[in-house]
Amino acid sequence: MKSIHPFSIFVLALVLSTFLWTCNSTPKDLIQPTVDQKQNEKNFHATLQKLLQSIENKDLEAMKTTLAPNGEMQLILPNSPIIFTAKGFLDLHEEWFQDSTWTMEHKVLNAKVGDRIGIATVDAMYNEPNRNGKPYFNKLMVSYTLEKIENQWYIIKDHACSFEKTKAE
Repeated sequence: MKSIHPFSIFVLALVLSTFLWTCNSTPKDLIQPTVDQKQNEKNFHATLQKLLQSIENKDLEAMKTTLAPNGEMQLILPNSPIIFTAKGFLDLHEEWFQDSTWTMEHKVLNAKVGDRIGIATVDAMYNEPNRNGKPYFNKLMVSYTLEKIENQWYIIKDHACSFEKTKAE
């Protein structure tokens, strides 16, 4: 029977112990987010909140500051053609904001923030006091995608789905 060289045993033991050590250790950044990641998330949420407040306040100028300077934007609404530009997004909101009777409330349900891309799911409740003589509501779920460009977060996608609304008569 052939014997194993002592150096081979040493190398095998070293490789095995290194493997076991790396498998059983948890990187510190998985235990607690770094200060940079906390600031990154804070900036992400600040941009998202600015957009949501601009909708609630019908503030087109504030909304403009949340959109990417390269003009990229996608807006997907139920029963509507997709809008593929920030200009189209702003044009739609400018017209919509002319009606001062509606209100909208938002609640961020969750968010996942990466280094360059982040997503958020938002519960939105749209209300009109009088549509065809009756109050009207539309409960929506909206997913937003944000992209960090030159260290600033911008909204690049808004995808809304209607979950429940007043029935049309």
